[in-house]
Amino acid sequence: MEFNHADLFEGLADAIGDRVAVVCAGRRVTYAELDATANRLAHHLTEAGVRQGQHVGIHLYNGVEYVAGMLAVLKIRAVPVNVNYRYVESELLYLYHDSDIVALLFDVEFDERVASVAPLAPELRHLIAVGGVTTVEGAVPYEEALAGQPETRGFPARSGDDLYIIYTGGTTGMPKGVMWRNEDLFMAFGGGNPYGEPRKTPEEVIEAALAAGPVIMMAVPPLMHGAAQMATFIAFWMGATMVYVRKFDPVDVLQTVSREKVITMNITGDAMARPLAEEIARGGHDLSSLVVISSTGAILTGTVRDRLQELLPGTMILDSFGSTESGYTASGVAGSSPESGLRYQPTAAANLVVLDEMLKPVIPGSGGMGIVAKSGRIAFGYYNDPDKTERTFVTDAAGTRWLLTGDLATVEEDGTMTVFGRGSGCINTGGEKVFPEEVEAVLKGHPAVFDAVVTGVPDERWGSRVAAVVEPRPGLPPTADELDAHCRERLSGYKVPRSYAFVAEMVRSPAGKADYRWARDIVLAAGS
Repeated sequence: MEFNHADLFEGLADAIGDRVAVVCAGRRVTYAELDATANRLAHHLTEAGVRQGQHVGIHLYNGVEYVAGMLAVLKIRAVPVNVNYRYVESELLYLYHDSDIVALLFDVEFDERVASVAPLAPELRHLIAVGGVTTVEGAVPYEEALAGQPETRGFPARSGDDLYIIYTGGTTGMPKGVMWRNEDLFMAFGGGNPYGEPRKTPEEVIEAALAAGPVIMMAVPPLMHGAAQMATFIAFWMGATMVYVRKFDPVDVLQTVSREKVITMNITGDAMARPLAEEIARGGHDLSSLVVISSTGAILTGTVRDRLQELLPGTMILDSFGSTESGYTASGVAGSSPESGLRYQPTAAANLVVLDEMLKPVIPGSGGMGIVAKSGRIAFGYYNDPDKTERTFVTDAAGTRWLLTGDLATVEEDGTMTVFGRGSGCINTGGEKVFPEEVEAVLKGHPAVFDAVVTGVPDERWGSRVAAVVEPRPGLPPTADELDAHCRERLSGYKVPRSYAFVAEMVRSPAGKADYRWARDIVLAAGS
């Protein structure tokens, strides 16, 4: 009766083995073929000494090898660890050390970085190179690792308690490994049925997938981001085909949607939605199959969402609210946007509330502000960080354990939540609170602005002042005075940026999240 990701996938491979599971870069792999590949890799990892509970890093672009790698690690009750492919040597060394990985699958495009860092990670003792000839000493080529290994299973019995870790990139600090029980993770991301009641047994998941017609889904973000991993498993539990592009490119994404007749597409905020909208506007893509575009991990601004909706009038554009620690918890209501107010309707099973400083629920309609919190099926901590775990996961007087998401919000009389932004990113300027998301949305509504990130910098008079990093549209460089006038028409004076830094290209995470540390450094370097 326990839910385990590897067990569930094996059940699906037996039931719908001839159905296509994954499509990427011209390759089409069925459930049975993917299972066989994962089995071979799992046996190789076992031979290499990887044991239950140990951690295996996956440092790859999107592809069949990434999905097979996750499954292989889970099959032997080890723990897959996602590695951000944009990390430089110092960041990789931090992650290798913090996650205690003992083995690593890496793309040969990252040879230089891996060769530099791997010898400095004492726990890391086995390397597998994917994608061609490697120059990393001691690394085993992927095809060689699979060669001679059986396609059959024969693995130890698994449990719903098996560990799953997702490293989530912080906007203000180094990433942390969010720890989940397999069963809790399964339930937090739809319970095998994202459109209704969670499945009651693993057998129900298999039966429902077998009965379902083939559905084509697409995860646009990189698999090193938790949103794409969870979208993949949700697709599998539905018996669907999951489609990827190796790296984000709007032309490649839309050509793939057209070719594969994708029905639902998952993206991450404006960083993906804006270039996709611009490419759609150029024309030449048949997107008639596309029914739903869902954004997770970052919020769509109103102007970008409206543009997408204008270009795709027959497609539903959805915003989902949640986090790596909480799972999917709420959906945006009509008219919700950072400019007009982010309003969400919690799902029936979310156990989502707004708690005050005493960990008591804020009374709906009272106007009281608190922190969005979730109980029930949540992560249970951060790997190697007991202090952050203690601050984030708290227990109230009644004994209920809560995840404090860090999002500040109020609760309306009808139960919807108005979310203002992350308390940790809130800018306190002269006693007034400014949420960067609201100001960023207004800036991105200016026709000459392609992207914007807002941060607080020290100010002798006000404590902090609002500052913005702006990436102009090509050929349309705005002036600071123009942006100031634009913002003053739409924001209270204390929210308007006092200084700007203009950059040729915005730095964001591969998942599209803002890098506020980088933005702060850029503004300080640029001066006032």
